[in-house]
This record gives sequence, structure tokens and C-alpha cells, in this order.
Amino acid sequence: MDAINLIDSHCHLIFENFLDDIDEVAGRWRSKGVKKLLHACVDLSDIPKMQNISNRFSEIYYSVGLHPLDANKWDPDSEYVLREAIKNDNKVVAIGEMGLDLFKNNDIETQIAALLPQMRLAFECDLPVIIHCRDAANEMINICKDLKKDNMCPKGVLHCWSGTVDEMQEFLKLGFYISFSGIVTFPKAVETHDCARLVPKDKYLIETDSPFLAPVPYRGKRNEPAFVENVAKSMALIRSSTVDVIASESSQNAEKLFKFDFVI
Repeated sequence: MDAINLIDSHCHLIFENFLDDIDEVAGRWRSKGVKKLLHACVDLSDIPKMQNISNRFSEIYYSVGLHPLDANKWDPDSEYVLREAIKNDNKVVAIGEMGLDLFKNNDIETQIAALLPQMRLAFECDLPVIIHCRDAANEMINICKDLKKDNMCPKGVLHCWSGTVDEMQEFLKLGFYISFSGIVTFPKAVETHDCARLVPKDKYLIETDSPFLAPVPYRGKRNEPAFVENVAKSMALIRSSTVDVIASESSQNAEKLFKFDFVI
């Protein structure tokens, strides 16, 4: 049987807990058939580090953007920084992670002030967005609906999905993909299981969100891209499918959204 090809569509590898063994981590993801990874950005100051790790590992692509919990760092120069990063490196394939997080911070005005310029820039540059949305699905849906009315809503993905089926359906209507993380392996994550079962086969991605949210059986440990195989295995069980099919469908969807193959 041929080795499966997996894509980890969302990870963070520049944190200190990867400094000492990143080469070993890379060896493990390669041994599991992870052919491409998307390193998500949370802070504009991290862009040079992400460019460096992308240069070091040819299979790593990355996004640029500002996380909602750092929205107070958005300033008049931020959009220029994003534009320059997009212009200067064709391995930038998305903008984000951006969005709304009302679980840890209820200052929605500051978060929206950082979110909207990034959404508009993504539409202008024809790049997908990576959306972080926690306890804010209705607010995020309404923002996207307003942008769609103005014909300015970018394509993109709801990363690390943990919402309800109804919320998922609203985002699907807006054209977004849904990405499943290690949460889908948790026995009590019933709503996430329902979403994983019902999401269309051409509208889902899989991810690790490394180093966070390690899947079963690694809960409580540092997560890493090799563990995306465990996400695929859980998706296969939930969807009455096979790991090969999940790997193929999710990878095709990631390729379509992020256009990795168009990067020279």
C-alpha cells in the first residue's frame, strides 16, 4: 500500500518548546506521511521567524496575521507589514489567524478593529483567511454576512472547529471550510463529532494546532504535526470511512484553498 499523504493545515512551530528538537519533530512528521504544513501566524513580530522555518523546511508554508487576543497590537503600520510580507515571500498562502475570541476577552470593538482590515486585505489579495472563533460564532457570522453583501468576503477556514452543527452550516453557506483538530479525538466532544460526521467531503481540513490540543492518546503532552494522523483516524471512524480517504479528501481541500502547488 502506498504511504498516505497528509497535510497539517494549522500548526505553530516557532515556540520555545520546539527549539531543541525541531529536526526530530520533522523526522516524525515525514515518517507519518505529512507532506505539507501551514504554519499559522499570531503576531506580526513573528513573521521573520516563520519565514526562516519555512526556508529551512521546504514543506512548511505560512500565513501572516494578528490573533484576536493580540488585537490591541494593531496599529496604522500593521497593514503595511502584512502587505510587505505577502509581496516578499510567495510561501505566504493565507492571512491569519484572525477572528474573535469572546471567551478570554470581551473587548469586541478592539478585536473587530483588527479583524476587518485583515479580512479586506485578504479579499483584495485573493488570499484565504484563517479564522479563530471562540464563543463568538454569531458575531463572526454577521460580520461575514455584511462583507458578503458588499461583495468583499474572502474565502477561508474556521480553524480548530468546536462549534455547533447549526453554526457550521452558517459558515458553510458563506463558503468557508471547517478544520478539525485534536478536539475531534476527545470522547466527550459530541458536538464536534456531529460536525465531523456531517461536514461535506469537499469542505473540511485537518490540523494539529501544535503545540496545543494534543489528540488522544497524547493528551497533556506537547502536540506536534505527526499527530495529525490521529486526527485523520478519528475522522475516519466518525465518518465511517478510512484513513486513506480522509487523508486524500482533506489534502485535496487544503490544496484547493491554500494553492500550495502554485508556489514556485
